Amino acid sequence: MAKIESWAKRSEGWSVVVHGGAGEVPSETAGRQAEGCREAAERAAVALRAGASVLEAACIAVQCLEDNPMYNAGTGAALNEAGELSFDASIMCGATLRAGAVGALPAFQNPIAVARAILEEDRWVLLCGEGAAKWAESRGFSRASAQAMITEASRARLSAVLRNGGHGGWAGGTVGCVVRDAQGHLAAATSTGGIVGKPIGRMGDSALIGAGTYADHSAGAVSNTGDGEAFMRTVAAKMAVENMRAGASKSEAIVMLLEEIDRRLGGLGGTISIDALGVLAWARSTRTMSWAAAAESWTETFVGY
Repeated sequence: MAKIESWAKRSEGWSVVVHGGAGEVPSETAGRQAEGCREAAERAAVALRAGASVLEAACIAVQCLEDNPMYNAGTGAALNEAGELSFDASIMCGATLRAGAVGALPAFQNPIAVARAILEEDRWVLLCGEGAAKWAESRGFSRASAQAMITEASRARLSAVLRNGGHGGWAGGTVGCVVRDAQGHLAAATSTGGIVGKPIGRMGDSALIGAGTYADHSAGAVSNTGDGEAFMRTVAAKMAVENMRAGASKSEAIVMLLEEIDRRLGGLGGTISIDALGVLAWARSTRTMSWAAAAESWTETFVGY
């Protein structure tokens, strides 16, 4: 069994936790990834302090991470086998259970914004591929320049994976956020470029409500990162929330999830969570996972990897 590390802390008022992806982040970049998480958490905190909704705050945090090429989401994300960007993202409101998601979305600057627009329209939950792109354009979103969003580091990672016969493509760097406002409303959001060299059309858990993202104000909110196929097979985000509902402590609930995924499927990853009482937590079975947490009642932003 993989070693699982965890952390939990209670807050009063609003609170936010973000992650920058579980994986094996090199020591020379781990600190910068953690600082990027700090920036995202603090931007969400500013918004919450000003009265933003949990959905607005979650989007602000995730868009901050999507715009940072350090992560595998938005600019600088992993490329598929054709050398193209293909994004998965989802967001969920815990009070209403409304959700929006995109899968295998081509280049748009902020996939999480498209997912939120789907949520706000409140007719569909998940739109995929070129159909999702056309829907987004019809709602005023503009396609981004793929070349402007693709970095040299992403090209190098793809070349290395293709030289290795397609193996070793798990990129890490998925980003996510869970938010609670002062009234106990919850939201969760997740965004990723997926696996390096993945087949055209592949979607991971970040696109799927219940697998990568889940929020229910009566129990908790979760965003996952890691081995997408394992998280999909176990409906991992919903499992973690149900662990909370059954009475597990918040850190115990997500540790139990990661233990189950490792035991049954050999999958590795990380999770962040928050509940309506203000308990924030993270757990990881990988060596690193950049994260940051801020709250109304704290004098500092906690950061780590």
